[in-house]
Amino acid sequence: MRFLYLILSVLVCTLGCSEKKEMAKTYSLFVGTYTDGASEGIYKFTFDAATGNLTDKALAAALPNPSFLKISKDKNNIYAVQETADFDSLGGGVTAFKLKDGLLELQNSMGTAGAHPCHVSLSDNGQLAVSNYTGGNLAIFSLGADGELGTNRQILDHKVLDTTKTAHAHMAQFRRGGLFTSDLGLDAIKRYQLQGGEYVPAPQASIDQPNGSGPRHFVFGKEDKMLYVINELNATITVLERDYRGEYHDIQTVETLASDYEGERACADIHLSEDGRFLYGSNRGENTIVIFTVDRNTGELMLVGREGVRGNWPRNFSMDPSGNFLLVANQRSDNITVFKRDVEQGTLEFLNEIALPSPVCLEFLN
Repeated sequence: MRFLYLILSVLVCTLGCSEKKEMAKTYSLFVGTYTDGASEGIYKFTFDAATGNLTDKALAAALPNPSFLKISKDKNNIYAVQETADFDSLGGGVTAFKLKDGLLELQNSMGTAGAHPCHVSLSDNGQLAVSNYTGGNLAIFSLGADGELGTNRQILDHKVLDTTKTAHAHMAQFRRGGLFTSDLGLDAIKRYQLQGGEYVPAPQASIDQPNGSGPRHFVFGKEDKMLYVINELNATITVLERDYRGEYHDIQTVETLASDYEGERACADIHLSEDGRFLYGSNRGENTIVIFTVDRNTGELMLVGREGVRGNWPRNFSMDPSGNFLLVANQRSDNITVFKRDVEQGTLEFLNEIALPSPVCLEFLN
């Protein structure tokens, strides 16, 4: 009898573990959109990492132009910009939600002191940074114990840094005790350090790029020794390396477009695979994802190829938590396309697509 009980216990455990393993293959995907058409705000899907299918489309929150989203590391909160110029008299806004059982519960919204906020990022010590594109500045908020936005904010104004160009802050990221931000209009990566509770220019205050390059998004690699910047205006990716003083310097620039392409060009997003072996970038106009291998020793890039996105105007793209799939938000063709990723070669194979008006940002709750 005891032996039979043991066998039954093992079977129950095996079936239970198998069920949990299967359940772990599905993830919630939140999608930020533009709402000047048929979209109403933030949408939620279920992604099946066994098949690559997106299902269970639902409106998670009605919000004007939630074009960029960020989920907190503890998965308790999600933050969305309101990419407008009329949230208040100063410009756009940012909204905090509580994540409860996969649903969004509104916490609060705050003005960002600049028009058309287009990116939001989080620090490890309870701060949030919003990049205001038209406003040409950054707003840094402290977060409350429940993740809500604090009422006080620091404004880092790029417009006062340069008198000959128009500032367009596009992305910010907290890193190594400081803050990096790309300014597409100033053709530079600006650096700040925390001092006396506020951010001030770092010793290497500006990593200047060629005129007209338009640095848009960036990603760090190899324990922050490498920095990869995708440049919207001249369709390139710049590779930078950190020296012994902690300063970054260009070591390589590669083209993102095919040599015979002559149409509209506007690079958008950039990501490294989890293992750091492959780097991907999105090309609006050519409507492709460009793929590079990353040299393990030097961090430099070598072209693998390009894959058409099966859509128009790819903005943000994202790899799912398993790393086996890459999803692309195609703004102008109103669809999200799903690709199977060869983890050994880095290449992409189109699987399927799903319709959604004006998708811009893809954020997995893993």
